[in-house]
Amino acid sequence: QVHVVESGGGLVQAGESLDISCTLSESLDLYSVGWFRQAPGKQREGVSCISYSGERTSYQNSVKGRFTISRDNAKKTVHLRMNSLTSEDTAMYYCAARYGVCSDSPSNYRYWGQGTQVTVSV
Repeated sequence: QVHVVESGGGLVQAGESLDISCTLSESLDLYSVGWFRQAPGKQREGVSCISYSGERTSYQNSVKGRFTISRDNAKKTVHLRMNSLTSEDTAMYYCAARYGVCSDSPSNYRYWGQGTQVTVSV
């Protein structure tokens, strides 16, 4: 069982930045870690992912150039830096881990955190 814990959400104004983090109970070497988000009334969608090797990253088109995913192997932590936030980024953000390569589908992830709320005010 891999435990996943998110942190760092909060309330920011449009145009500002926010960092959220995800810490795993296991080494990152075996797990690709993805960030997903879900706004009220909408389906959960993939935001970004970093592969188990750390060599590959992927982003949803709407966040490319604004969000950056990175990881700290020693701390078993994955970070998501979010810049130029808009109201469209308001959602509950979830971190998830899976054994193997990144996937855009939430159903392919076995281990999930409880989520951290990101709210962007205009």
